[in-house]
Amino acid sequence: MDHRAKLLRDAWVGDAVLTLWARLYILRQTGAIDGAAAVRMTSNNFLGAVGNPDAVEAEIGRVFETQGLDAAYAWIEQRLLPMYQRQEQNRTRKK
Repeated sequence: MDHRAKLLRDAWVGDAVLTLWARLYILRQTGAIDGAAAVRMTSNNFLGAVGNPDAVEAEIGRVFETQGLDAAYAWIEQRLLPMYQRQEQNRTRKK
């Protein structure tokens, strides 16, 4: 498998893990379904602030496959959640 195909395969898995984490996070925080927040948390625009969106999702996928779901969630919480929270604060201030 070439490098790009491997990256996209890992990103496919990472995207699923990130989406599940985001939905659970939103439900825990608000008790409600909020599709717009889920999109903001998982969009390529958001991930692009961290790095190449495919590479970010691929890293999540690799962590999941080698260390499990809890480790992937911890990765997201350490590396993505703080930025999401800052962006949400800025978004609500602008309103």
